[in-house]
Amino acid sequence: MSVGMPKDVPWHGRTVHTGVYKRPVHGPRMVRRLNIDGDGQGDLGGHGGEQRAVLVYQTDSYRFWARELGRDDLRPGRFGENFTVDGLPDNEVCIGDRYRIGDALFEVTQPRVTCYRVGLRMGEPRMAALLVAHHRPGFYLRVLEEGEVEAGQQIVKVSTGPEAMTVEEIDRVLYLPGHTRRQVERALRIPALSPGWQASMEALLDQGDNEAAGTSGSAGLNAAATAPRPAWPGFRPLVVTRVQPESHSVFSLSLAAPDGSELPTALPGQFVTVKVPPEGDAPPLIRSYSLSGEPGTGTYRISVKAEIHGAAGNRLRSHVRTGDHLDVAAPRGTFCLTTGDNPVVLLSAGVGVTPVLAMLHALARDRSSRQVWWLHGAHDGTEHPFARESRELVGMLPRARLRIYYSKPAAEDRRDVDYTDIGHLSGDRILGLGLPIDADAYLCGPGAFMDSVTTALVDAGLEASRVHTEIFGAGPSLTPGIDGAATAAPHQPAGRAGTGPTVVFARSGLEVPWSDARESLLELAEACDVPVRWSCRTGVCHTCELALMSGAVQYAPDPVEPPADGNILICCSKPTEEIVLDL
Repeated sequence: MSVGMPKDVPWHGRTVHTGVYKRPVHGPRMVRRLNIDGDGQGDLGGHGGEQRAVLVYQTDSYRFWARELGRDDLRPGRFGENFTVDGLPDNEVCIGDRYRIGDALFEVTQPRVTCYRVGLRMGEPRMAALLVAHHRPGFYLRVLEEGEVEAGQQIVKVSTGPEAMTVEEIDRVLYLPGHTRRQVERALRIPALSPGWQASMEALLDQGDNEAAGTSGSAGLNAAATAPRPAWPGFRPLVVTRVQPESHSVFSLSLAAPDGSELPTALPGQFVTVKVPPEGDAPPLIRSYSLSGEPGTGTYRISVKAEIHGAAGNRLRSHVRTGDHLDVAAPRGTFCLTTGDNPVVLLSAGVGVTPVLAMLHALARDRSSRQVWWLHGAHDGTEHPFARESRELVGMLPRARLRIYYSKPAAEDRRDVDYTDIGHLSGDRILGLGLPIDADAYLCGPGAFMDSVTTALVDAGLEASRVHTEIFGAGPSLTPGIDGAATAAPHQPAGRAGTGPTVVFARSGLEVPWSDARESLLELAEACDVPVRWSCRTGVCHTCELALMSGAVQYAPDPVEPPADGNILICCSKPTEEIVLDL
């Protein structure tokens, strides 16, 4: 038996707070619902908690890795486990199995989480991938009955989990290609399976039900895999057929194929990425804009806010005219209206209205019988884009409700005509609306707006999984265990500039020449303080999966399962030509 409290460890010039450093202990220890006495986890988002109270690894796997890696320094606790056991192999232990050790009763809940910290502890960066590839992950236990446990005690099997699905099998289902629908359904029939893995299995099941949409990759690992394959690779020229002002600062560009053919249908809520033409000596800019028009018309409409310091928006408003051509990447994104008959709540502030307006168009086009709430916040009537258009669409829906909030209505703005409420559309106001708790909510707007409204929706009774958000600009980072995450704005990396292909971080508005001194695109993004999301750093967990707008990459090492078509894993890839990333 091994325990260890979290500590700070230097790693790649940063500090990792981790509990992976375990040491054997002697004598009895009390095993409690969340931990063994004297043990702890540094990152409770990925480790620990009731479902992952105790980690188990096998002495047979130790012998395997000693041979495979040529190591003679592997001692109990080196893989971060609490119980190092004789027997209980991953290909025999099943999810839901129950075991008694000493005075405590345990239940198997899931395989080990793929995480870079086991590689940190082992001094082997590939370790997370190797554990999956060689089918030796180990597993977590939930404590059903607390009690004292001591090294050397017998492990007594009490019962076998329903479906008799082994740790190895369910690990393969999630992380490796080739799973079947039957396997996913079996996994979902196991009550002991941890909620996180249940959600992953539900996503795999939904992906299987929507194979006609052309998805690939594993939806159980990353929502990016649920998006349809992009309709075309890279960028293609589209012609501007209309330039339309929508408010004081927002204008729309309608786009069509130059040859008059119909453009592929986008899903309501998706976005396109545009190369904004150069101005003078300034290079082209690459920006992403939500599609705001009715899906399925054969044309696209993007809507842009021209801000004082917004280079791309001002360049488009000043120089793009009807008949001009813009290079545009295919529609992408997973912020999309889902099917069903439950209520829909569409919330937006400012130009955040654009993706939810496309959803409103789709609902109105289909004359949906779903209950629809349209909630929007603006400064006043001059800054209320699509005011008339959205009112007309709401009027086409038999069960729609509308609330418009003006923070500072102008003298000419009419209450109950142009707006319904004075003040900001905020979390406090959400709580008093009586929104249906079985609704799917979609919200887009400034960060503070989405934070407060998301919290209010959950407080009002909506499930967190039913609250969907879209963020303009770079999204939030996920850097597990890293203290002092960077908060600087994206910038060019320090040191000598690279001489390789240009890497464009589209959401961050940054173009950087590649340097072979970097091991991966993830390392380049980190050097630029571009917000990133990762966990294993070896091509297993797909946390870093995102859209590749154009260009090509090579992998080293190859990912355990390839990403979805049109996506890449930045943790183990390098560019082979100029690339544009949705980052």
